[in-house]
Amino acid sequence: MKRIESIEAWWELLKKSEEQPFLLFKFSMTCQSSLSAMKELKALETELPIYIVIVQKDRLVSDTIEKDLGVKHESPQLLILKGGKGIWQATHYKIKKSLLNEAIHMYV
Repeated sequence: MKRIESIEAWWELLKKSEEQPFLLFKFSMTCQSSLSAMKELKALETELPIYIVIVQKDRLVSDTIEKDLGVKHESPQLLILKGGKGIWQATHYKIKKSLLNEAIHMYV
């Protein structure tokens, strides 16, 4: 899991999603459901790259993602990005390993 710490890094990843889909995880350090979602994500076996935005530390990045994708910010939030778009998302306690596996197989 690699952290996105700048808007420029986000834009580079968004462009790369044209060729390589990836998972994007918005994480809150003060939210119990974020901790639960983190455990589910760590249990996931996937070859897709996983990137994390720590909302409290990188709020401008989080806001830019919301604006660029047109997807309302929530935390925790997991998105699959492909072709420069967010093609799937789950939030809060819907971030489950089984649902993530299904989404990856269906959309990637």
